[in-house]
Amino acid sequence: MKSLKKAFLVCGFLWAIPAAGADLTPETPPAAESGWTFSVTPYFWAAGLSGETSQFGLPVVDMNASFSDILDNLDFAAMLMGEARKGRFSLFGDLIYTQLSSGRATPRGILATSVNVEASTFAGLAGAGYSVLEGPTGRLDVVAGMRVWSVDTDISFSGAFLDGVTRSDGATWVDGLVGIRGNYAFTPKFYATGWGLVGAGGADIDWDVAAAIGYNINERFSATLGYRALGVNYSSDDFLFDAVEQGPIAGLTINF
Repeated sequence: MKSLKKAFLVCGFLWAIPAAGADLTPETPPAAESGWTFSVTPYFWAAGLSGETSQFGLPVVDMNASFSDILDNLDFAAMLMGEARKGRFSLFGDLIYTQLSSGRATPRGILATSVNVEASTFAGLAGAGYSVLEGPTGRLDVVAGMRVWSVDTDISFSGAFLDGVTRSDGATWVDGLVGIRGNYAFTPKFYATGWGLVGAGGADIDWDVAAAIGYNINERFSATLGYRALGVNYSSDDFLFDAVEQGPIAGLTINF
């Protein structure tokens, strides 16, 4: 049972890696805007995790892991944000796909000699915003959007009585989110940016906050470094994911 709990804890790691998605990009001053502007931001989030999870009808398991613990079980991760803006209006999105796996030997090997857990998740956010405050050094947007979560977990046994047995569990849900995004330019090179989103839907609550400092390398590229925290509480029948993930976040923006 201890081995199974460790395996399910790994699944919890995967579920929390997805993030809500928001703007890591510096804003173009209104006077410089001409039609639509576009940007894409591949980013990296080194977050730890705390909370609770339950699946396959088993008891609730506590989650408490550092980023290095998660990294040990990570097979693949891709994180990308994007934005299109014209005047006061903006469209933005965040797409994340991750894969984790973990194998454990069972203590006595009576029912099985080993158990392997593989988990994958997709989190996609799409939203729109409108600038309620803007000036030559920054702006404040009111935003709204929807996030789709999709989580799939497979557990397989090897050896002894359960050799070759595989079971799957998963969930897909949609949350509506509202909030703000803003930025302020200290100098032509350095700026601050941040966001706060909160909502619900399939989940009882879904929230995301961040603050970062950015540097304009040139007109095409900029880099951002900050801190982000994400929380979500979803439950359905015997499936539970109640977690908070937080840690440093870094992004590289390409402007078009």
